Amino acid sequence: MALQAGIVGLPNVGKSTLFNAVSNSAKAQASNYRFCTIEPNVGQVEVPDDRMKVLEELVQPQRTVPTTIEFVDIAGLVKGASKGEGLGNKFLANIREVDAIVHVIRCFEDENILREEGDINPIADKEIIDTELQLKDLDSVEKKIQRLEKMVKAGDPKVKHQLEVLARCKQHLYEGKNIRGLELEGEDKEATADIFLLTEKPVLYVANVDEAALLTGNKYSDALVKMAAEEGAQVIVMNNSIEAQITELESPEDKEMFFQEYGLTEPGLNRLIRSAYKLLNLITYFTAGVQEVRAWTIHTGWKAPQAASVIHTDFEKGFIKAEVISYKDFVQYKTEAACRENGKLRIEGKEYIVQDGDVMHFRFNV
Repeated sequence: MALQAGIVGLPNVGKSTLFNAVSNSAKAQASNYRFCTIEPNVGQVEVPDDRMKVLEELVQPQRTVPTTIEFVDIAGLVKGASKGEGLGNKFLANIREVDAIVHVIRCFEDENILREEGDINPIADKEIIDTELQLKDLDSVEKKIQRLEKMVKAGDPKVKHQLEVLARCKQHLYEGKNIRGLELEGEDKEATADIFLLTEKPVLYVANVDEAALLTGNKYSDALVKMAAEEGAQVIVMNNSIEAQITELESPEDKEMFFQEYGLTEPGLNRLIRSAYKLLNLITYFTAGVQEVRAWTIHTGWKAPQAASVIHTDFEKGFIKAEVISYKDFVQYKTEAACRENGKLRIEGKEYIVQDGDVMHFRFNV
């Protein structure tokens, strides 16, 4: 399941520094996650999960395989991108392909780093990108409305409903609002599914602050946090340059000293990666055996056969049942056998909704 979070932002906000910090983590064997380049601007990153370490200690497997998500470094955007200005066409094409947006916003002052937009203003910066995405979405919505209006004469009630939904989207965009605020579900969401609206994607903001504001934030990040709360979004406050430095440290001892110096308990990247994972509406279940302890990525709400399909499609086709132990019970009783003896291993059928942290074994027949 290669779900992607696209890193976006205006030029010189620290966007590429953040992506490079993620990519540099490959160099340190002691880092909490590895990284491999799939394309020049796409990185596959492990999701930090302390539960993996616990299961590894209990099971003593031959190997462990963590779960991952992909980050995409998307070209910087400028005003007029919706009309093709700068790298606008490339930016919009790339962002259309990702599942969620990580929006990096400058929350620091530095006269040595160019800024064409004037004084530091995170809210205005956010609105520049919002406006460009809204304009592009408006174009997409209007084109689909034109197509459907030619079909509505046939009297198809589904077409009529889609037109009603698209009219709501159009008005929402005209008001300078993002489509995600409409929280479209079910048939309403089907109306926009084929036009991949940019402002419908979930968003996470990164406030790139200076070193002095790393732990406390500053007036710029505070303003961003307040704004994000109004739209139900999360803000990660971090210093992207410090994150890049952390990933260059190879020994755990050096990292620990670095954390102590800056008052950190873990890299900000860990918080970012976990938040992006959650933003994508993902959870993890585990398989645990002597050969391998492995984390598997699924969507929240998936039933057991769907969860089995990420191991192999045959597991879903021939699904019989799932043996399930909650992570908490596995840790308490320490082995699968002990969980079974104490009645903590459950047999679940096709309707079971997998929970985050479940330790599972599937039975199937093809």
